[in-house]
Amino acid sequence: MTGLAILIPVAIGLGLAGLAAFFWALSNNQFEDPDGAAARILDDDDDEPVGK
Repeated sequence: MTGLAILIPVAIGLGLAGLAAFFWALSNNQFEDPDGAAARILDDDDDEPVGK
């Protein structure tokens, strides 16, 4: 029973920390370009040397 008394507040604290980190990232425009990475993989880089 004492294990639950320790684990439940720790789990709630970690959940709140994760939620706070998500809202911090949201307010600091970390998600402003969601389609950029998907489009970058399709770009053909002709500048790189082939075979070396």
